[in-house]
Amino acid sequence: MSLILTFLGKGGVGKTTTAIAVARAFAAQNKRVLLVGQQAGDSLSMRLNAELSADPQLIAPNFTAVQLQSTVLLERYWDRMKNLETQYLRTPFFKEVYGQELGILPGMDSALGLSFLRERDAEGNYDVIIYDGASDLETLRMLGMPEILGWYLRRFKQVLTGSALGQAISPFVEPILRSILQVSSTDDISQQAGEMSSVLTRGQKAVNDPHRVAAYLVTTDDPYAIATAKYLWGSAQQVGLTIGGVLARGTIPEADFAPLAISQIPDQVTELAIGDATLAPKPIEINTITKQVKLFLPSFNKKQVKLIQLGPEVTIEAGDQRRNIFLPNELAGKQATGAKFQDSYLIISFG
Repeated sequence: MSLILTFLGKGGVGKTTTAIAVARAFAAQNKRVLLVGQQAGDSLSMRLNAELSADPQLIAPNFTAVQLQSTVLLERYWDRMKNLETQYLRTPFFKEVYGQELGILPGMDSALGLSFLRERDAEGNYDVIIYDGASDLETLRMLGMPEILGWYLRRFKQVLTGSALGQAISPFVEPILRSILQVSSTDDISQQAGEMSSVLTRGQKAVNDPHRVAAYLVTTDDPYAIATAKYLWGSAQQVGLTIGGVLARGTIPEADFAPLAISQIPDQVTELAIGDATLAPKPIEINTITKQVKLFLPSFNKKQVKLIQLGPEVTIEAGDQRRNIFLPNELAGKQATGAKFQDSYLIISFG
């Protein structure tokens, strides 16, 4: 398994430069590093002085880089899905649809990027994977996708398995999900949903584990850059992503990001070591003994937070972000009896 890292901050603060410097530092420590770029254009190739493609290539000892191309990824995943379909179904539904014909739907870039990261992680060829995405909000949506898709799958499973509408749309929706999530195809819709749910659950657990996935804020001393970093900090908590620290160009008051550690970035940086993300506050802690759920929500206040409970799930709205928490069995049958804000934590008690 790999450690997957990404960097968040206002445009122009040097996130790509920072990602490259961190990648080089890990490579110098004899860590096998993969730098994944999903930005438009050739800026990453120019910065690395290498002609990057859709396939990972070694550009320095221990340092591999790749520039994702969504059309190429979709074509490859679609062809794999058709092979699975031919293997499992008596009458393959999409055998006459070719990957080269497919267009990229809105939001599909994130799903394809997430699938690529999952595959590279599963291969075990890299110790560290660094992701440099098209935008910070897209990166957060991508990392929050396992939880969001899992929620939709749970909510609409009965629709897919029992209703005429579900039976009508499933031949179109499910192959796309299978091609991206890389799960086998079967005649049993319920079994398909079970496979997808398993993949999504593992993905969500990985995002929630700072030993597996973490992000770092990058900012300058510009007030707008600081405000953006704070907003992204709170938003990252809502997808369960640990923020391991702040990398700053210029002097930043420690109180602005307490209790995160702030590390200075030199003006000319080629290698940059970062702190241990596991020491940062966890986005969520569930204690079945005290019957409490604690969510770390920095940059939000009580008026910006709304709590909704429906059965074994609790939805937390903070700002324009929403998070769905599936309660463990010990708390699933209990109602929330109270909630309070304390030291940037939302603490929910169950009776």
